[in-house]
Amino acid sequence: MAKDTCDVTCIHRDKVDHVKNKFTEHSFSDVGQIFKALADEKRLKIAYALRIETELCVCDVANIINSTNATASHHLRFLSKSGLAKYRKEGKLAYYSLNDDHVSHLIDMAFNHSKEVAHHE
Repeated sequence: MAKDTCDVTCIHRDKVDHVKNKFTEHSFSDVGQIFKALADEKRLKIAYALRIETELCVCDVANIINSTNATASHHLRFLSKSGLAKYRKEGKLAYYSLNDDHVSHLIDMAFNHSKEVAHHE
């Protein structure tokens, strides 16, 4: 069994300080919300579906993830509040789409990385 920890304590102060200083440039809470939103399998499926179809109404999403409209709407609102999706109303229908190309790229990168990891196992 490989030992995956250091056998001695050796702190590289310049690297540690450099990284800690970079922490102030970002909101880890905001980025964490993005990953939290996508950590749920149904929401990830919804985001992937919106990547494929560009725009879907709540009824379509419910059918895609085999849920009620209320459940689909709940997940879509969560994605929207997380900044990943946006919606528009057309009459009595609510249509959702991904918020921007960054979200599309994030989803593509995640699935591509997943395929690479599975390929190397």
